[in-house]
Amino acid sequence: MAKYLAQIIVMGVQVVGRAFARALQQEFAASQAAARARSTGGQQSAAASSITGMSLQEAQQILNITTLTPEEIQKNYEHLFKVNDKSVGGSFYLQSKVVRAKERLDEELRIQSEQTQKSQQNTET
Repeated sequence: MAKYLAQIIVMGVQVVGRAFARALQQEFAASQAAARARSTGGQQSAAASSITGMSLQEAQQILNITTLTPEEIQKNYEHLFKVNDKSVGGSFYLQSKVVRAKERLDEELRIQSEQTQKSQQNTET
């Protein structure tokens, strides 16, 4: 009886150990893929996030933007800035968040335009 119990425990430990090793391998592969994706131009975007103190996703959520178009950014910015104006009972804190979100999105647009210019120059040469 004790022999069978020991075998069951050993087999259980082996199964859990293999599953853990497989999970570690998958996580390591995903981490490497994410690092490669970040290194292909994400460095400037990460720097912009640290400077403005706001991630790109947070800025898009604040201004309710799905695609980065200057017209949509400006339209939503103007609306939210006016709505949150202190003179109409708005919040200065929210208004400043709107301003920071617009700055972050403008910076991202600048980064993207620089990258497209570089890629166009590379294809021309």
